[in-house]
Amino acid sequence: MNGNSVARQSGHGTATAEKIQISTPCTGEEEWQAVREPLMSGWLTQGPKVARFQELFAERHQVPHAIATTSCTTALHLALAGLGVGPGDEVIVPAFTWVATANVVLYCGATPVFVDVDPVTYNLDAAKVAAAVTPRTKAIIAVHLFGLCADMRAISEAAGDNIPIIEDAACAAGASYQGRPAGALGRAGCFSFHPRKSITTGEGGMLTTSDGALAERINILRNHGATVSEEQRHHGPQPYLLPEFNLLGFNYRMTDLQGAVGIVQLGKLDRFIDERSEWADYYNRELAEIPWLHTPQVPSGCRHGWQAYVCRIDEASAPLSRNQIMQTLEGRGISTRPGTHAVHMLGYYRDKFGSKPDDFPSARDCDRLTMAIPLHNAMSAEDYRYVAETLKQIG
Repeated sequence: MNGNSVARQSGHGTATAEKIQISTPCTGEEEWQAVREPLMSGWLTQGPKVARFQELFAERHQVPHAIATTSCTTALHLALAGLGVGPGDEVIVPAFTWVATANVVLYCGATPVFVDVDPVTYNLDAAKVAAAVTPRTKAIIAVHLFGLCADMRAISEAAGDNIPIIEDAACAAGASYQGRPAGALGRAGCFSFHPRKSITTGEGGMLTTSDGALAERINILRNHGATVSEEQRHHGPQPYLLPEFNLLGFNYRMTDLQGAVGIVQLGKLDRFIDERSEWADYYNRELAEIPWLHTPQVPSGCRHGWQAYVCRIDEASAPLSRNQIMQTLEGRGISTRPGTHAVHMLGYYRDKFGSKPDDFPSARDCDRLTMAIPLHNAMSAEDYRYVAETLKQIG
């Protein structure tokens, strides 16, 4: 296991010198060997490895199109740009999410419209979505937070027939909803391969869609707006030709080094999620006896991707505040993190929109009371036992 070395004592009296990290990427010899081919071939930028990664990712997530990007943030930006979102438009986003979900709306010159979340699933409260829809609503971004798919059926009903739904599936590679994979549930899906995700390429993202026209437009936007890709120019018979630039595009291309790693990681995705699911079940059993700790719930018909195991502190019965509990665990060699942000409470959004914490009370409380504990594929059985035992000792 990687991480800074600190002493910690388990409930059974055994000691270990490793800190349990909140997340550790699970990479090794296969990934190391995978990057050799692009390094030796000299094709380092977007090329055949990215193309193969896209093909395999699309197949796994049951969509005809997958487009690799530099991050989930840039995938989200491309999705909005591809749909023509711009000044004067509104995009509905959850109030409890990573800040990038709202930032990409501003990148397009549009306005993010926050909607509160369900305090149990942490995802968009579908009952509140319909009230937020206006004639200016151009899209809805439904976040599959921590790897659990949002209630896409209810959100789709609230959206009506004409408002596209973009899945922010940053945490949800391999997750599913009612038998369909994340990324195949809306007009487009956007994934992250950051090292805290279940599979990684270091940085990197993927956009999926079943809309061929949208995929074509996004593919052009990803490469500066060029009508001809670098691969086509390289292999074409007329090297003097330059592409036309009929759209204002971006440089959001993934490298072939990342694509090579992604191919290997994708092959491990289902095993990784199966392992995480087993240990999430273990946590659910072991932590059920702690009255002040609410463990994550998985609705029927969902396969959780378990990017993170996020609990909620019951402040009325907890012996300590959320922050004090996190500090105690840190002192005992266990890394934790808050679930994520209530975006409307962050400084930039407070200043720009005049939002107040009480505007979205569920998001406010999730911000204050959620806590992610370690769950990843580099942990040992003893690590999981130690985390559970230490939590039970807090009182």
